[in-house]
Formats: sequence, structure tokens, C-alpha cells
Amino acid sequence: MRAVVLSGPGPVENLAVTELPVPEPRPGWVRIAVKAFGLNRSELHTRLGLAVGVTFPRVPGIEAVGVVDAVDPADAASGLVPGQRAATMMGNMGREYDGGYAEFTLVPVGQVVPFDSELPWDVLGAVPETLQTAYGSLTTGLDLAAGQSFLVRGGTSALGFAATALAKDIGATVLATTRRPERADALRAQGVDHVLVDDGRIAPQVRELFPAGVDAALELVGTPTLPDTLAATRVHGTVCFTGMLSNEWTVPDFYPIGYLPNGVRLTAYGGEADDLPAAVLQGYLDKIADGTVRLGPVTTYRLDDIRQAHADMEEGRALGKLVGLTGR
Repeated sequence: MRAVVLSGPGPVENLAVTELPVPEPRPGWVRIAVKAFGLNRSELHTRLGLAVGVTFPRVPGIEAVGVVDAVDPADAASGLVPGQRAATMMGNMGREYDGGYAEFTLVPVGQVVPFDSELPWDVLGAVPETLQTAYGSLTTGLDLAAGQSFLVRGGTSALGFAATALAKDIGATVLATTRRPERADALRAQGVDHVLVDDGRIAPQVRELFPAGVDAALELVGTPTLPDTLAATRVHGTVCFTGMLSNEWTVPDFYPIGYLPNGVRLTAYGGEADDLPAAVLQGYLDKIADGTVRLGPVTTYRLDDIRQAHADMEEGRALGKLVGLTGR
């Protein structure tokens, strides 16, 4: 099979398309014929040497969609059968074992989520990990409800677009940020009610619209903007720290009383495949298919273009989700 192999931390040149043996199924694991895979900041962190627990060489990729290709007889009780469309994500894919940047991937049974959809593979490839993270952030992280005001810090990221789609479906009023004014129309097309151009300090803009602050906020940029996002949130409101577009995720010398505004709650979210119920994935795909939920922009790449894809991700040149297609 053809697969992308990362030889070690470093520049995009460390990514190379290579011929590898097709992985053999074994008890507790399922082989998937990969049709598409999403690209994520997690893989960028791995390539830059910022991830822990990674051994090299390694096939990157924390998610993939495709068709179940082989299931060990010992796992018949899982209900997975060859030919079933399925998504897989997380669970140390692309770190402790080979991930989704390949024509086949072998993953634990527990991180396979089956679905039925005739949507194109590039659309399907944009959904799993982004939906899992957005869904978990809005439910577990924020308990977002209809009628609430909701701020997305980092709105033009793939996760930002997905969070906006879910929040609008819930019935929230959405504010979203972008550092690039030319991307404001893309946010409005996604359903954002109030677009904010982010110059590093958006709390004053938010409080012009909502003087007491927003009910809930999703931090996707990282620790550099977190204090300002907290300042944009009302007393008894909640900020969920989920993303690290800035590649900065720690707060030096954290002193809670000095750092957190009085009464503002700070949570975090980072989930796994089993945090995305199959019914939620299926429902989201159905809503994309009937047009009631907007997926957001998707940029696709062939397997041979993986270096360009990583360069675009690192430089923020592409809007929304980046998806690789295996061509199988």
C-alpha cells in the first residue's frame, strides 16, 4: 500500500510517500481501507516535535474515513463487517501506531464509528475528529443551550466552523473571530451572527454587543488569547479551552485568583472516539446531506501533495478543513 511516512520531527521534507506492507488484522483490531483523512494541528505538532510519546518513523494521522476491510473473527460481536462505511479517530493513532495517512490503517475496534452516508469522501473526511471535538466542547465543556450567546475564538479554523454549525443548530447566537477581515464573509456564510476582527483584544468588541459578556466561549487559539476570552465572558459564564492554533497551551506561573475574572468558569475538552456517539455522527451527516447544517470550507489534497498540505496548514493559508484523498 501507499502511505505517508514521517521520518522524524522537522520540515515538510520529512514527509514522504512510501510503499509499506498492508497491515494484517489481529484480535481487537480492525483494518480500514482509507478513502479520506482529515489533517489536524495534532499532526503538525507531531511533525514539529511538539508531541509526546511518538516513535519514528511513523505514518501520521489521527483520523480517517473509509470502508471496513477486515475484522478478526474474534471481534464478530462488534457488529463491524467488511463493506461497512466507518470513521476512526484518536486513540494514539499516528503516534504510538500508524495512523490515517495511508491506503489502509489498522485500528482498535473501540475507536471505529460506523455510519451510512452517500456523501462524497472529501466531505466525509472533513467530519470525524472535528465533529467529535466540537460536539464534546459544546456539550461536556460548555453545556451550551438555545438562546445563549456563544463566542468562538478562532472562527475560521475547521473546528471553529464545526462549532458554529453545531451552535446554530442548538439555537445559540454566535460570535466568531478572525484575524483576516477578508474571511468575514465566510463566517457569515456559515451562520455567524457577529463577526469580530481579532487584533489580540476582542473583549471590548464583545461587550459592546453583550455588555455583561457572553454566556459561553470556545478558546481555539491558545493561551495567548485566553485571558482576553475570559474577559469577554459574563459572571457565571464558561470558557472551554479546546484548541491551540498558536501552538501555545501552557500558562506560566498560573495564579488562579489573579488570572481568572471573578465568577468566570474555565473548563477544557479533549476527547476520544467513544465520546462521539454513532447516532450523533449519523445525525450530523444526515443534516449536511439535507442542507440543514453547513460543513464549512474544505480544501482537498492528493496523497502525493502531503507536503503542500502540511505547509498550507502550518502557514494558515487554507480556510476550514484540510482533507487528504488516497485515490483508492
